[in-house]
Parts: sequence; C-alpha cells; structure tokens
Amino acid sequence: MLLGADIVAIVAAFAVAIQISGGRLHMGRICLVGLPLVVLGAKLFGLYDRDEAVIRKTTLDELPKLLQVATLCALLAWLAERPLGYGMLTHSDVLLLWIALVVFLVVGRCTARALALRVSPVERCLFVGSAASEQGIRSRLVKHGGVKAEIVAHVDLHEIEPWSANTFSQGKLDQIRDMAAKLDVHRAIVSPSDSEAGEMLDLVRTLKAAGIRVSVVPRLLQVIGSSVIFDDLHGVTLMGVRRFDLTRSSALVKRVFDLFGATLGLIVVSPLMIAIAIAIKLDSKGPVFFRQMRVGRDERRFGVFKFRTMVPNAEQLKQTLVDRNEAQEGLFKIAADPRVTRVGGFLRKTALDELPQLFNVLRGEMSLVGPRPLILDEDQRIEGWHRRRLALHPGITGHWQILGPATVSLREMVAMDYLYVANWSLWTDVKILVRTVPHVLCRRGL
Repeated sequence: MLLGADIVAIVAAFAVAIQISGGRLHMGRICLVGLPLVVLGAKLFGLYDRDEAVIRKTTLDELPKLLQVATLCALLAWLAERPLGYGMLTHSDVLLLWIALVVFLVVGRCTARALALRVSPVERCLFVGSAASEQGIRSRLVKHGGVKAEIVAHVDLHEIEPWSANTFSQGKLDQIRDMAAKLDVHRAIVSPSDSEAGEMLDLVRTLKAAGIRVSVVPRLLQVIGSSVIFDDLHGVTLMGVRRFDLTRSSALVKRVFDLFGATLGLIVVSPLMIAIAIAIKLDSKGPVFFRQMRVGRDERRFGVFKFRTMVPNAEQLKQTLVDRNEAQEGLFKIAADPRVTRVGGFLRKTALDELPQLFNVLRGEMSLVGPRPLILDEDQRIEGWHRRRLALHPGITGHWQILGPATVSLREMVAMDYLYVANWSLWTDVKILVRTVPHVLCRRGL
C-alpha cells in the first residue's frame, strides 16, 4: 500500500506541476524520471521496511526522510530536463514540484497506513519479561493511533532461561515455534531483566530464527534516552551519549520558536479568547482567569494562566473530594468533577482553558512543548535524577498530555519528562505539537 501510495503521489505531483506550467512539460517523460527516483529513494531510506519492525506505524516520524526524497527527486528532475527533453523547468516549477511531492507523499502514506491498519488483522504479541513491564506496555497498546496490537500471552524471564544457551539447540527452537504457532504469535516484546547479556542475545536470535518479529524494551535508554550517536570504533560499536541540557544555540532556537509560535497563536485565537471570557462571565461569578502556582525551570515558582473552569472556592472543596480521585500516584483528577462549571466543562474537554498559557510562554516562564508544570505538592514527590526534568521550561503540551492524564502515573510522567529533556530536538517539539491537534479535536483535553 505504501508503494502504491507513493506512485500515485508522484503522478499527482507531476500532473499538478504540468497543469500549473500550462502544459509546457511532457508528462510521460518527466514521470520516467520521477517514478524510479522517488521509489528508489524511499527504498534506500528504509521507508518500505520500517513498518515491519515497529508496532506503531506513523508517517510523522518519517517526514524528514520524505523531505529528503522529495528534494532529491525535484533536483534531479531539474538536472535531467535537457537530456530527456521533457521541457524547461523554471525555478517556480521546481519549487512547486517539491511542495506537491511532499504534500502528496505525506497524505498518500497517511491514507495507505489508515487503510492497512483497518483491513489488517490485530498483531498478536508475546510479552517476555516481568509483570510490571508487561502492564506498562499493555497500557500503551490501547487508545492510541497507529497501533493495532495486543498482548496474547506473557512469559516471565525465569521461565524461559532454559531456552537461552550459548550453543544452538534445535529442540529449543522447535519449542518456541510450537508455542508461537499454538498462540498464533506475530511478535515478541522482550523486556530484559538483570540476566546476562549473552542470554538475552540468544533469546532474541532464537525468536528471530523462529520467524517471529522482535521488539526489545531497552533498559539503558530509560536512563540516557534515545538521543545517542553510534560510533564505529574499528568494528566495535559504541554509543556516544549527548549532553543532557541544551546548548546555548539550541536554547536560543527553542526560545525563538516559542516566541514565534506564541505570538502567532495569540493573534489567531484572540477573537476566540474574547468570546470565552464573555461566556465565563455570563456563566458564573468570579474572575475570567485562574492563576495557580507551579514549579518551573530551575525550580523557580510562577503563576500559570488558565481560563477559570471551576467555582471560585474550588481549592477549598478539593479536600472533600479526595476519595473520588481517578489519577494515580499523587496526581488529582476527577472525570465528572462537581466543581467544574458548565462553560468550564466544555473548555476542559476541548483544552481551550489552556490558551492563556501562551502569555506564560511570552513571559519566558513556559514553552510551547516541555515537561508538565507541576503544582507544589506534586513537585515535592519528585526525587533524585528525575528532578533534572526542570532543566527545561515546562510546556503547554508534551508527551504526558497527549497520552492522557488519568492513564499515566506520576512516576511514569516524570520518567517521560526526563527522557524528553535528554532527547530534545526542534523536530521533537514539532511532532508533539502536530500530535496535539487531533488530541484536542477529539475532545480528550490536556
């Protein structure tokens, strides 16, 4: 389906370019260049092989490579215009062709993946590891886009240690094949414990030899993050770990991005914010904005701005509702909170109550994307290395907000925040902002 989508995207992009150029270009000849270039480029960049290796199929993660493929195709189409004689490409034609390729490739691949996800069977997974790790992975397989998988069986590592051996055993391989066939397993998710690295390698080799796809939960990356550089030291692979905090240039780039995004956002949503303010005043007595103390970068405290969604004495009523708390490990959240006003309920479902935080971004207290700003009593629960999450400004949105506040514990949330800081890049911020849009449109709130 991805291959078919790419072919359609290429033909559509060139058709648009030819139409805009007034028919100066020869469709057949230019497609003769474009089709093999894009398909070959996509193959070389691994864009047809990635989905088999991953559980979550998403087009957004491969957008940088799609941009490179489109750039290469547009450039070579421009260079090959005279040898193939399909017409003269102007600078505007090349730019239009590049834009059309990017748009059609992204839309086509999103559509192809959506169709494939709908018609394909559920990917059946065997989880190998502890019960706690299994529960964490199981919660990520539901209610999230791009995933159609379920855990059908769970095996503890100590139960399969006899399968791991330094010497190849056909009997052990047959045992795993029989088990996979009986359970109709497509993929094994392995969460290593403190077992010897050699045993884990033997287990993964055996599973792959049995024709089972393998995904590994890397324990090391829980500490250092995935932002590593692979270093080939004459046949020995080392992982170079990047610095934890941002360089001055990266901090400047992130700040400029925040200022541009917040300014543009306020200009666009200002009429909506005025309408919300009027609705809040008409609905209940009290101020339009609600300001709550949070802990920000370097443990500095600041007041976060929100539209008021509760009755004015909400904090005093909180202690009477502790027994109805639905969040985990120190967080407080009630789905049907009686303190929420009528307008406030709508604002929370649509996450519109978060819009005033754009002022916090302009003031330099927050970022568009970053760790969640915790209230004082929540912050006191964060200890040890997880406090390094405060190396960046807290954000309006982030990994935790997209996953859903009630489904993620405080411990998991600070771990995600720590890894966000460790892996920061501008592209990561862009992806989180893009993924926030459908989250808000589906009225899941932040």
